[in-house]
Amino acid sequence: MNGNRGLSSLEMEYIRRHHNHEPGENQCSSVLVKHIKAPLHQVWSLVRRFDQPQKYKPFISRCVVRGNLEIGSVREVNVKSGLPATTSTERLELLDDNEHVLSIRIVGGDHRLRNYSSIMSLHPEVIDGRPGTLVIESFVVDVPEGNTKDDTCYFVEALIKCNLKSLADVSEGLAVQDCTEPIDRSTR
Repeated sequence: MNGNRGLSSLEMEYIRRHHNHEPGENQCSSVLVKHIKAPLHQVWSLVRRFDQPQKYKPFISRCVVRGNLEIGSVREVNVKSGLPATTSTERLELLDDNEHVLSIRIVGGDHRLRNYSSIMSLHPEVIDGRPGTLVIESFVVDVPEGNTKDDTCYFVEALIKCNLKSLADVSEGLAVQDCTEPIDRSTR
């Protein structure tokens, strides 16, 4: 992982608990954190939809899941133009509705993300007196021949940052529609 970059002790504890990547010699790994001003249940309702990642991932145009939606399910994802890929085949490794953890592994496709695995965990928090969600996403991936670990991590982090920003935008839009009440009404 790329250092703790000013993470809080609570964030570090969540990472220790849920984000267990063991990168090999020719792999890179990183962890990204996003604070979203929407309740955990709303954010999780988007993240847990392995069959509909395009609801918040802007680079995905279409997704088809083979079989039932369960651990081991495989989805075929079509990637929008502008990225160095057109398809990705991904397997659901973990979907924990109690702990709010989702893990996927890329198992095929026409891209350079070999042996890519990611874990996403969601945690409740309070932001500006309202229910919020701490989202932590980590990954490990092979470094393609001709690339450096830094270049590979930078590319994947940029994609994840874009996905997390979109997740925040969609989730916060849903939260505004719900007109979420402050947690502590005595502070008015």
